[in-house]
Amino acid sequence: MSTGAPGTDYEAAVEAAVEAALPKLDLETKVRLLTGADFWSTYAVPEIGLRQVVVSDGPAGVKGGSVGHDETTTSLPSPTALAASWDEQLVREIGELLAVEARRKGVDVVLGPTINLQRSPVGGRHFEQFSEDPLLTGRIACAYVRGLQSLGVAGCPKHYVCNDSETDRQNLNVDVAERPLRELYMAPFERTVREAEAWSVMAAYNGVRGMRMTESDLQTNPLKTTWGFDGVVVSDWYATKSTVPAGRAAMDLVMPGPNGPWGAKLLAAVRAGDVSEAAIDDKVRRLLRLAARVGAMQGVPAATPMAIRPPQAEVSALVRRASSAGSVLLSNDGLLPLEAGKLRRLAVLGPNADVPPGQGGGSSNLRPDYAVTPLAGLRAALPGIEFLVNPADRVRPGWQFVVDAEVQLPAEAGAAAGKPGILVRVLDEGGAGGGAPTATLIGDTARETSRQTRPDGRLGWGGDPAIAGRHVLEISTRIVSSVSGKHMIGLDARGHTAVWVNGQLVVEEGEPPIAVGIDAIWGEPEYHVAEVEMTAGQPIEFRARWRKFYDQPAAFLQLVLEKPNVAPAVALAESERLARQADAVIVLVGTTDKEESEGRDRESLALQPSQDELVRRVAAANPRTVVVVSAGSPVLMPWRNDVAAVLLTWFPGQEAGNALADMLLGRTEPGGRLPTTWPAAAEDVPILDTQPDKGWLHYTEGLHIGYRAWLRAETAPAFPFGHGLGYTEWTYIDAESAVGGPETDGSPAVRVRLRNSGSRPGREVVQAYLARPESEIERPLLWLGGFASVEAAAGQEIEVVVPIDRWALRHWDETAGDWAVEPGRFEVRIGRSIGDLRLASVVEVES
Repeated sequence: MSTGAPGTDYEAAVEAAVEAALPKLDLETKVRLLTGADFWSTYAVPEIGLRQVVVSDGPAGVKGGSVGHDETTTSLPSPTALAASWDEQLVREIGELLAVEARRKGVDVVLGPTINLQRSPVGGRHFEQFSEDPLLTGRIACAYVRGLQSLGVAGCPKHYVCNDSETDRQNLNVDVAERPLRELYMAPFERTVREAEAWSVMAAYNGVRGMRMTESDLQTNPLKTTWGFDGVVVSDWYATKSTVPAGRAAMDLVMPGPNGPWGAKLLAAVRAGDVSEAAIDDKVRRLLRLAARVGAMQGVPAATPMAIRPPQAEVSALVRRASSAGSVLLSNDGLLPLEAGKLRRLAVLGPNADVPPGQGGGSSNLRPDYAVTPLAGLRAALPGIEFLVNPADRVRPGWQFVVDAEVQLPAEAGAAAGKPGILVRVLDEGGAGGGAPTATLIGDTARETSRQTRPDGRLGWGGDPAIAGRHVLEISTRIVSSVSGKHMIGLDARGHTAVWVNGQLVVEEGEPPIAVGIDAIWGEPEYHVAEVEMTAGQPIEFRARWRKFYDQPAAFLQLVLEKPNVAPAVALAESERLARQADAVIVLVGTTDKEESEGRDRESLALQPSQDELVRRVAAANPRTVVVVSAGSPVLMPWRNDVAAVLLTWFPGQEAGNALADMLLGRTEPGGRLPTTWPAAAEDVPILDTQPDKGWLHYTEGLHIGYRAWLRAETAPAFPFGHGLGYTEWTYIDAESAVGGPETDGSPAVRVRLRNSGSRPGREVVQAYLARPESEIERPLLWLGGFASVEAAAGQEIEVVVPIDRWALRHWDETAGDWAVEPGRFEVRIGRSIGDLRLASVVEVES
């Protein structure tokens, strides 16, 4: 398989280097290479010119290979936002930016994109995935991977395969028939391997049909044989549970290291004949090939030249443009775009009005280089108007992590005391590795083994050897609040925790979970807090201890604070008063990493009740109300018909406020179209349950997920797949078959004529859906067959050719065990979304 490097000479040079290096490695070294050297890198072998290959979490930014993730990085719109752009060129540019960020941080492999499908809207990690549709997911994923690898950084599509929900993901088995497995869940992986030529793929935690994916023969066939994948299959972190079954399978790299089920055990298995040395050699070849492609083998140039990071202004402009391009205007009665010249007073209300943009929780959560809040962006764009804000309704109910401006290092930090930060001490209660811990956290007999300082209340570790084993972590700081009154303060940590305030023990509680695994890091929040009276500007001494109850060198804790809130009735009344005084109102609501996170599925599709009530009350006070929703996946909007406009920005990235101002004022058009269906009510959702039954999750719906399931159920959602309005109107004039035309390279297509019938220039995504009513096989009523975008000035008529994607025409023939194409006529429905189809045509297809 080609790497995308110029010509075959490069491929030959890579293979020659790999084959020259392999015989120089003894069996012990080869086996050692197949487990990570640490949490984020592989082993180096200087004797053959091999340096470490460094990997990093993505996919909405490159966190870097450090163990604390305290460094900042460019924070991009969430993957759902990227998919909502339906813009492959833009996503490729994002991939290129990620490659540049990776190189800035010394990273060779970005662990992304996440290309599992959004099978159910309650999936906790859907903010990190692209779409409910395999064709859209595959095309966006290819653009992302091509962008990364064009600048010499490997993409790693994940999680192969059927890791479409989070509940018990470590242990569940997916029961799925062959056709949906091939046509839905595998299809994006196949496409990124065959077309984007991904250099690595990540194997999932879960099993499929009774076999763990780290041991599955699906790695061999179809991944490595039929699809021709010549890269590295890497395990998800701690996903590998066996030595011989995983060693015999086509998985190549166990992460993280240096511990794990391979190493000495795999070496013994090879010497005993349980795993062949040929299998080991194949794995090592792939690892060396990956190293060569990313520039980690001396004497072999990287597959593509390393890029230099562009000026910050260019980076910011791209993130800002991507945020607008993926934002979806769900409804608009004509209020948007706002006319700046007619605004005197603008009310900006809601819990997201003046806070940094949200992210999903888990491994993708990062520290942005900076963050422009909605209020800051609007103030910068509208310097001449009065802003009406209500600090009370901008306080989100629940816990917030303590920010850097609220913490000072304690006296124990020595010369650094008083500077911003938190002191973390690692305590050993019973000898190396934690030994036998005492029953209480209160005593002072524990031995300090190391200490570090952290910038704020987000206390994350990934691969820090200092916390490997079962230790006690002690967190100390001085906390300063900006307001006086009763605060709730403590630690978000699962298990045994103690908290002191001003030297007084205020909390000791909690038991470790019964099941211990990597998902202990991302489990349900567990707050150990106490009520504390605080005076604005006066610090309190805070100390907490948490007993780490598992061995892995990773953890995620949060020092949390809830400030005094104005009574909800008072806050609502003030927001209503401000709304009545304003020429227009912007209400900003949404979800956070508390609702959407890796490691757990969502409990509800609803926003917090206080947010829904705020929207209702404000809309009743002022009909010129725009609601801006920031969420990574679908939420319910019971007030959607009572407001002037609804704008969905997803998790918008660090340029959130500037991009929002651009869109609200018409400087840019919200360009997004929904990559997933948004329901009106939870009970309408065809696939809502992600709870395994006795360890099995049964995909009984077969081919019918997402909009396909909605069509079969004959239920109308709030907003259908593909929906998005923009700021102009489009008239679809006619469509005809364009099979064999030069624009399509001879493949089926439809030529569509349409007119921008509005008063503004705009972009339209022309969507083509296929139907085969007389098919001899089971099919969805409609399925996405292709799409293309056009731009036109006001009044301009334009023609666009929409190729019918060859991937959409094929089906898996279970009898033949191969792909087949049903010859004859396919109906094509063309329009703005699956719910707004305006034209019809046909294409003739040969087998």
